[in-house]
Amino acid sequence: QLQLVESGGGLVQPGGSLRLSCAASGFTLDYYAIGWFRQAPGKEREGVSCISWSGASTNYADSVKGRFTISRHSAEPVYLQMNSLKPEDTAVYYCAARKSYYSDYSSCLLSEYDYWGQGTQVTVSS
Repeated sequence: QLQLVESGGGLVQPGGSLRLSCAASGFTLDYYAIGWFRQAPGKEREGVSCISWSGASTNYADSVKGRFTISRHSAEPVYLQMNSLKPEDTAVYYCAARKSYYSDYSSCLLSEYDYWGQGTQVTVSS
């Protein structure tokens, strides 16, 4: 069974940093585009950052550009480095995977992702 496992969430003060990781269980992430999504209470799930299987293409929501960095290397997992965190970044963060052989596919459309993790809570508060 294909599973994704997120880790690295927690409580952090405004301006702080966290690094989330997304690992696979039961398969490898080769030829899978990976996306990070988040859902705050009372809001719809939204795309945060996505990366192609090759790592050559990335995509960021405007709200996190310049603060978050997605990365992957030949070995798993896929990371989301989050700096200069703000209270509005508070949400449950999910990673998701989509099989794609296109080396530059980095779409952040929720409907295009097939496999989802259980999520990790990120709380930004003083």
